[in-house]
Amino acid sequence: MRKILIIEDDVTVRENTAELLELSSYEVISASNGKLGVEKAIANLPDIVVCDIMMPEMDGYGVLKELSDRTDTAHIPFIFLSAKTEHKDIRKGMDLGADDYLTKPFEEEDLLSAIESRLAKVAILKSYQTEEPQITSPNTSINNLHELRDYMGGQEVLEFKNGESIYEPGKKSHFFYFVKKGVVKAHGMDSHGKELITELYKEDDFFGNASVNQSLYEEYATAMEDTWLAVITKDELHRILANNGKMTLELVEILSNNLIGIKQQLMEMAYGSVRKKTANTILLFAEKIKKHPLKSIRISRADLAGVAGMAPESLIRTLSDFKKENLIEIEGRNIKIIDATGLKNIS
Repeated sequence: MRKILIIEDDVTVRENTAELLELSSYEVISASNGKLGVEKAIANLPDIVVCDIMMPEMDGYGVLKELSDRTDTAHIPFIFLSAKTEHKDIRKGMDLGADDYLTKPFEEEDLLSAIESRLAKVAILKSYQTEEPQITSPNTSINNLHELRDYMGGQEVLEFKNGESIYEPGKKSHFFYFVKKGVVKAHGMDSHGKELITELYKEDDFFGNASVNQSLYEEYATAMEDTWLAVITKDELHRILANNGKMTLELVEILSNNLIGIKQQLMEMAYGSVRKKTANTILLFAEKIKKHPLKSIRISRADLAGVAGMAPESLIRTLSDFKKENLIEIEGRNIKIIDATGLKNIS
């Protein structure tokens, strides 16, 4: 039976959540404050931790840091459960290494889904670490990228929720990814701490650090919607490529084209007008997400600003102008292109 530690100072929320999880066949351990929660985590080594942020003795951020600094608890998945909904609070939790973030009040299905997803991902990653490497035959039948896509499509799949981190700078790069469904952004930070999106990966795209010598990631990769990724180890990829020179060249060409796209994006950021950059960014997302020009694009203003390389305030003003000019429609987080030609012709 999987063991879950709930750290929550509100007795009603704590007891109701514990009852829900026990009815779902989980063993539940409870703690009423952060300090007690750390002690119980060390003593019981749960399979996952669900933790509030604002608590006496020690807040949730402190709990996560304490557990992350210990070798025996650093691997335990960690889900924040809190009424704090500010973007900076969510970002702080994710930067510290949290696996997910649910806001109160939450739906029972959302909590169970988050827990099941985290536990499944841990199980898959453990299987990668414990299995003996399978040596690829020199006569492997994987002869081109189409066959590599088919091969990876048959591997175990990892599910990432919208906004969930896939990897981050400084972490060891063990895997190579293939997008079965969803969209992933590669991004970093400029000298002013502003997010800069360097690439978007959509369905059927490969991404990840494929280098033989480079062992650490140098950028973030984050799911922009619920995303399913097929994964193989870098060692396995290298064995496949070693036996298929033609496929190696095809993969190099794809990576080179990505670099050309990044260079073009950086040039537009440096020299393009605010209106032109905003229009091009909207069209870029429509293309990458494979949406029909007349369909809505669900994308955050922060992501649009990150790709365009501008302040969110400037982007929001420009979107408002585009709406007045009947180039787009805006419904909440959705943007619908009304006049794609008009956007393309903006100078």
